[in-house]
Amino acid sequence: MPSLITPEEALQLGRMTDHAEIEALVERAWQARQERFGDSTDLCSLVNAKSGGCAEDCGFCAQSKYAEAETPLHAMMEPEQILEHARAAEAAGAHRFCMVTQGQGLSKRDFDKVLAGARLVAEHTNLKRCASVGHMSVARAKALKDAGIQRVHHNVETAESYYPEVSTTVRYEGRLRTIDALSEAGLESCVGGILNLGESEQQRVEMAFQLARINPTSVPINLLNPRPGTKFGDRELMDPWEVVKWVAIFRLVLPEALFRLCGGRVENLGELQPLAVKAGLNGVMMGNFLTTLGSTPEHDKAMFEELGLNVAPQPDNGANPRPDNRSGWLEGETPDVVAEHLEAATTSDDNPLEIRLWDPSTQLRFAKKTAIPPRPDGAPNRGLARPAA
Repeated sequence: MPSLITPEEALQLGRMTDHAEIEALVERAWQARQERFGDSTDLCSLVNAKSGGCAEDCGFCAQSKYAEAETPLHAMMEPEQILEHARAAEAAGAHRFCMVTQGQGLSKRDFDKVLAGARLVAEHTNLKRCASVGHMSVARAKALKDAGIQRVHHNVETAESYYPEVSTTVRYEGRLRTIDALSEAGLESCVGGILNLGESEQQRVEMAFQLARINPTSVPINLLNPRPGTKFGDRELMDPWEVVKWVAIFRLVLPEALFRLCGGRVENLGELQPLAVKAGLNGVMMGNFLTTLGSTPEHDKAMFEELGLNVAPQPDNGANPRPDNRSGWLEGETPDVVAEHLEAATTSDDNPLEIRLWDPSTQLRFAKKTAIPPRPDGAPNRGLARPAA
């Protein structure tokens, strides 16, 4: 993906601290976003289809068996439950829906439930379908595509040079192999990472340009929401102006990508969320996240509408980044089930429509760990000094 700035320019921009200079950078990123995407948006909602008990040692995640935090648990959802959450996401205004599971791979039984859920979502909604199910082979990637999944999420998490500090049981090279498998299967890819894991400014630039070489369709950026009991649980939140600055830098490095903010944006940005949208976002992860709460769909949509951006669903699959099902993935038209329910709800007081998005505060249970294994010995740190928080 051709970038609008060089690594040296990106690093220089990353060292800015003056708010007026950052606002000027935001205007530059806003122009780049408008030139490529106009007023279109790409709002996504997710469901945590399976949570807890992960065998990997990712230092940011409370689901890891190596974290001292309580384990957030949720058994694998049945396909009908996945559809219920997808319908709620569509009613709340999402353009796409992502089914997410913990760990780096699923059993055949659980993978089959994801496939069945994807087919139901494709049949009964106008949402574009995404999945995040860990490492996979080309065969599994093709099975997802055949079931109606159009995009698969698989982050690199951080710069390759800093990756050993983040995880030792999930290899960086393995992540790249999964991303290659998605490409071979003809799927779109959603590849991003997390800021504020202790990486340096230079390593943030490194990650941005590594993503440009991978050239994913979508780039989600998460901001560390420090979870007590995890390796990075004692880190401070990012300064909101730092977040805005790096959003703009990533937009200039990745001008053609559908760029979104996901986990940690509420805690790290606060009242500067609208400025981060102007810094180049196509969308956000709307509503709640895997194990933490987000903001309301109404608030999320309003941030984009205030900038003159269009959050309405779109029927075409041309240059618009949020196509519906009638785009060659499935034969025939998908019935607009949500519109029928909305119309019925407005004409009858006896049939109110209740929109229930994924809610980790009520749908997860938390279990205390009886034993916590020591973190495994990982790859050498390659002489990298961890910067102060």
